Amino acid sequence: MEIEDIFWKKQRVLIISPHADDEAFGCAGTMAKIKDAGGEVYVMLVSDGTVVQFTEEGEKEISAEVRINEFINAMEFLGVNDYEILFKDTKTHLRLDTIPRRELISLIEKDAKLSLQNLNPSIVALPVTSYNQDHEAVFKAGFTACRPHLRGVKSFQRIVLGYDNPAISWSLEREKFHPNFYVDISKYLDKKLKAISFYKSQLKPPPHHASLKSIEYLARMRGREISVEAAEAFVCYRFVL
Repeated sequence: MEIEDIFWKKQRVLIISPHADDEAFGCAGTMAKIKDAGGEVYVMLVSDGTVVQFTEEGEKEISAEVRINEFINAMEFLGVNDYEILFKDTKTHLRLDTIPRRELISLIEKDAKLSLQNLNPSIVALPVTSYNQDHEAVFKAGFTACRPHLRGVKSFQRIVLGYDNPAISWSLEREKFHPNFYVDISKYLDKKLKAISFYKSQLKPPPHHASLKSIEYLARMRGREISVEAAEAFVCYRFVL
């Protein structure tokens, strides 16, 4: 067993996803790698609801039920240990910024089934902030929930990461994504793409950034940044040994 496999085998990882598909876009290869090494993976999906999307044929309504089923199928394919969905109503979806941040913090910190207090993960992966209001709300609430505190009083995550997303290339200069933590997913690229393929309602045709081909290109580009075939990139906010 390689050193990195030994590392992942010891980890309990919580991935917090604003919407169904964000966790796969940013972390599916890493999730597959952790599970293969014997580690634990949990996913907290914050919001899902019915949305109207623009397609080549015009506007198309995607129901919450469709999106939730896609999420469940992807989670079962990746073999995660557990998952939960916090909000399933359309009134909340894409409006997480209207919920008092303290309420979101409490859910992530102690009130949800897979909260930090209940799960006590060693690693937390957050969506990096972007132009999307839900992503920003989830990141800020999650970042606050992971704040430093006295050991033994609350759970403490030794590693806090921010994960990539194909859409964040459109962001303000001060919010640009500058990864400093990479996971080699060369052996798991096909599994990542398969997991993402379950999100049929969300995928776009090439050359859109949310097309399956573009997501493959992004993984291969991240791989080239560290001289491997494919990788997933993260910002590391905390790493405690």
